[in-house]
Amino acid sequence: MMTTTKKSSKAKKKGGIVVRGKRKESIAKATVVKGKGMVRVNSLLLEAIPNRYARELIAEPINMAPEVAGGVDISVTVRGGGQMGQAQAARMSVARALVEYSQDPVLKAKMIERDRFLLAEDSRRVEPKKYLGPKARARFQKSYR
Repeated sequence: MMTTTKKSSKAKKKGGIVVRGKRKESIAKATVVKGKGMVRVNSLLLEAIPNRYARELIAEPINMAPEVAGGVDISVTVRGGGQMGQAQAARMSVARALVEYSQDPVLKAKMIERDRFLLAEDSRRVEPKKYLGPKARARFQKSYR
């Protein structure tokens, strides 16, 4: 279930690929161009991300395909949601970009076997709040009787 890739003007000039990943309310766009193996998330180097768990999540697809990731520069732009949703969206966009760039069915199968959500979006979203209650399913309690 791969998305169609749209090339931005910068990516077109350098011959790169732009791929999107979503998780909860977060949307990430990864741009892959031939390079030296640099990974940036919102203009911040991957190694400079303070949350170690989020850093490891984003680096997971890179560690699974070091031969592909070593020859490309990856730039990820993430917006919306919380810290972990953004990390998971960035992880998905990086994984999809590496598979799209390499065109390797073995790498794709390896990623799907490891974790399906590296390449497939999680369709779950937050349920909207209803009337007559404080949250989506909770209802106000009666204080009499």
